[in-house]
Parts: sequence; C-alpha cells; structure tokens
Amino acid sequence: MTGVLAAARDRARDVLDPAFHDYVAGGAGRERVVADNERAFDRLALLPRVLRGSAVRDTAVDLPGAPGAAPVLVAPTAFHRLAHPDGELATARAAARTGVVLVTGMAATTAVAEVAAAARAADPGAAVWFQLYLQPEPEVTECLVRRAERAGCTALVVTVDSPVFGRRERDLRNGFTDLPPGYAAENMRDLPGGPPGRTRDIAMSPALSWDDLARLREATALPVLLKGVLHPADARLAVERGADGVVVSNHGGRQCDAVPAAVDALPAVVAAVDGRVPVLLDGGVRRGTDVAVSLALGATAVGVGRPVVWGLAAGGEAGVRQVLEELLDEYDHALALCGARGNADLAPDLVVRRGGAR
Repeated sequence: MTGVLAAARDRARDVLDPAFHDYVAGGAGRERVVADNERAFDRLALLPRVLRGSAVRDTAVDLPGAPGAAPVLVAPTAFHRLAHPDGELATARAAARTGVVLVTGMAATTAVAEVAAAARAADPGAAVWFQLYLQPEPEVTECLVRRAERAGCTALVVTVDSPVFGRRERDLRNGFTDLPPGYAAENMRDLPGGPPGRTRDIAMSPALSWDDLARLREATALPVLLKGVLHPADARLAVERGADGVVVSNHGGRQCDAVPAAVDALPAVVAAVDGRVPVLLDGGVRRGTDVAVSLALGATAVGVGRPVVWGLAAGGEAGVRQVLEELLDEYDHALALCGARGNADLAPDLVVRRGGAR
C-alpha cells in the first residue's frame, strides 16, 4: 500500500465512528477474501522490458460512456456522508477533477441527480455511472434507471453477486444494520410501492435471473456492465446476453468468504470474453503497480472502493483527490519502469508469480 493510502487509512480509523469504520473495513465471515484480495497482488511481480519506453505515457482508456477516461475508477461504495459531511458530492468533485469515472452507488446518501450535477460542475465532461441492484419489482428497477438517465449518467453497473446479503460479523456485533437518524439511501426515496416521501429498503433476491437482465437491457439505451463476475462461463453469458462490459469482483470480500481473490479470477474471465467487451477489475488495488498488473492481465481499468472512503474521511474532497492522484501517478511511474509507452504495451508476459513461476 502506498504511503498516501496508508496514511488515509490510519486517519480514517481515527476519525470514523467505530461501527462505520468496521462497516467499511470488514467483510463476510472470517474476512479471508478481504485479506486475500490484497495478498494476491503480493504474489505477482512485474517483469519489465527495457529500452523501449517513452518520455510521455498514454494512460487513457475507452470505457462505455466514458471515452478517454483514467484507468482507475471510483468503485461503488455506500454511505459517504457517514465518512464526511460533504459525502458523495465531495467524492464526485474529486473524481471529476482527476479524470476518473465515478460509479455512484444505489445506497448513496446523496441522490444520483445531485451527485452527477456536482461532478459536472467540477468538469462538464465528467462521466458518472450508476450502480444498480436489480429489484424484484421491475417497476422499481425501471424508476431507478430513469432517474439515472435524467441525471446524465452514461452507464449502468449492475451488481449481480448479491442474491442475499453477506454475513458480515463485524456489523452484526456492532448492531450496524441501518443508517443513523438524519441519513438515508436517497436513491430509494419515493419509489413505487414505498411510502410517499420516504425511502424503501434495497431488496436482494436469489430468484433474479438472466431474464431480469434482459428486461433491463430492453428498458434502456445506456451501456450495461455486470459487476461481480468470477466464473468465466458467466462472463461468456454476459456478453451473449448483451452486456457492454463485465467487472471481475468479489464485492470486496463482503459477500462470500470462500471465493478467489479478484485478480486471481481475472485471466480466465478475460479469456472467456475474448476482447468482445471491456473487462474491469475491482478488489484489492492499493498501488499503481497493482493497476499495471491488472491491465497486463487483460483488464481495461480497475475500481477502488475502500481507499476512496479513507481519503474522504481523512480530508474530504482533497483527501479523495490525493488518493486518486497517487494511484494514477504510481501507475504512470510503473509504466515507465516496465518500458511501456502506454497501456497497450502491457501484456500477460510482463506478469510472473514471485519466485519465477508463471
């Protein structure tokens, strides 16, 4: 972990309410996957090339609804106003000012229209994506999609690894099962079937299927990415069913505590997709070299979640910007050290297992 990220993490631990700190830091079960997401990068090394670089590296990536974006995204995370009074507005401004796509969460404590407006106020060309859990009632899902469209979001990120909530033991011990008074998941306000002027709960359902995704695909012209894909067969299905991208993710270790680290699952998903849509990675990225490893293994870009919340807690908008700028600067530095002129020069043969075994 970089010094900047470590300092933000430590500062966040000092200033956050202990129950919310545990919500951010913790995961499902014994939190083996939370730890392994980071350890998996420690098992991998970069094998540089020499005498083939450039004084200036091309780090821009083309993503659905976000051409020319940075290779690091803000992954969807909940409840930013519990980390800082400015909450998602500060995160949106920081992401926009660093050229980073913000994936604002369905469980945000600021409504998507306000988040997108804050991003565009900082940079009129800023791209904001909306993270969505398909709801058992199609009319609720459709209402959320329309709000994202009206807000100017340029893609939807559908989280598909949550048929039920993960068993997060820290939250159960702390009794962190709802937001404190004065806070709400604002995107869930005034939805069909809910009380007028009030919010309704985000529903999880193991009965949701590829047919529900098909209904969403028919209901919007926005690009749709599926987040939470680990099995290569699901990646192939996603492409066949019209997904515009897949995000290799284990929900930051917050759902099932018996799954692989995200970066360990990445190569098989990349092979299954075979270049037909972008593949993104989310989980355990803490250094610019982690970004380089991920892109060398076939990811188009990576998402970061917990480090953004640490930066927000530590310093508001400036703290988030510092985290994102550090990762992007470290990534550019890693490209130079690998003899790369840009993202396109990264390839799987530049990644080896520590100890030399491929």
